[in-house]
Amino acid sequence: MIPPKRPRRSVWKRVLLCFAAVLVMGLLALGTWQLQRRTWKLALMERVAQRVQAAAVPAPGLALWPHIDAAGYEYLHVSAQGVWEADKSSWVQAATGLGSGYWLIVPLRGEDGNRVLVNRGFVPPEARSVMERQLAQTPQPAEPMRISGLLRLSEPGGGFLRHNDAAAKRWYSRDVQAIAAAYALPGVAPYFIDADAEPDTPTIPGAKPQWPAGGMTVLVFHNNHLVYALTWYSLAALLAWATWWVARDARRGRHPEELPDVNQDESHADGR
Repeated sequence: MIPPKRPRRSVWKRVLLCFAAVLVMGLLALGTWQLQRRTWKLALMERVAQRVQAAAVPAPGLALWPHIDAAGYEYLHVSAQGVWEADKSSWVQAATGLGSGYWLIVPLRGEDGNRVLVNRGFVPPEARSVMERQLAQTPQPAEPMRISGLLRLSEPGGGFLRHNDAAAKRWYSRDVQAIAAAYALPGVAPYFIDADAEPDTPTIPGAKPQWPAGGMTVLVFHNNHLVYALTWYSLAALLAWATWWVARDARRGRHPEELPDVNQDESHADGR
């Protein structure tokens, strides 16, 4: 007589049902996490909008440098005063609405001797050599100048699949610490400033070129977290329904392999 296999199947069904329950809870957790991310993103967008539209405030000084973080300072509209150190300019590869080219990063030295790196704006490849000659020929200004822009945090490491090469002065991200070290610049703020646009600088393709083109900070934040949350919740609901259906079907014994042998029951009824 062959022993019944139902107990083994029953154990495996319980294991699978437990595994499905864990998956459902995991999907629900992912959905809840996306809702939390959405709340954070909406708060970020509101905070950035308020900072960008506010009047410029003095850039954080040396005493505040250890406390600079994204929540408290990023995209803050700031102003700074100093003289350009044009001979220590850096060119960072960039892709913008005006095409591919470079960000022109120039140190601005304040009266206290400390510096802040300023992204003066976008320069297309064909204009780089002209800008380099202009920077080399520009005399050191006698009077400090004032600039304004948005405070941005350092971008360490490099770009996508590309690493900054400090030795070759080849930059793929605005890495404040690496750029300062490459030019042996002391007293550099742990942030940089995206300079505001100057009058008559191009803001759309085909406009009258005047380089560098400032005021090109990207302020678009993708907010698809609600869609992601609904997707995770839908998958959790679908899996929960499928798990309930399988469990109910198992209890009622509707699986073909668990149905009674009709022929055997009939033979017993006939006394054979």
